[in-house]
Amino acid sequence: MLISDTPDVIRLLADPLRAQIVDLLAQGPACTCHLVADTGAKQPNVSGHLRQLRDAGLVVAEPRGRFTYYRLLPDALEAAAAHLADLAAQARANAEARREC
Repeated sequence: MLISDTPDVIRLLADPLRAQIVDLLAQGPACTCHLVADTGAKQPNVSGHLRQLRDAGLVVAEPRGRFTYYRLLPDALEAAAAHLADLAAQARANAEARREC
């Protein structure tokens, strides 16, 4: 089951570079050139990860002059966190509810 209606947020964040990009964007909007400098990754690689994050609804692109800034959308992360919290609550509540063989 997916965490959201869009591609699996948890799977996307499992990639170390995407997780690093999300961490950086949590500090505020940044353009690709900032993310390349901060991560040390190549520009096409960062752009590809940003595209996946944008397609999943985790970031939004905001053109400003010659540059495009990317901003993290906290609602998508909160929805994934809420789903994980619900799973944890279910697991806790059903920890002793074994099914008979």
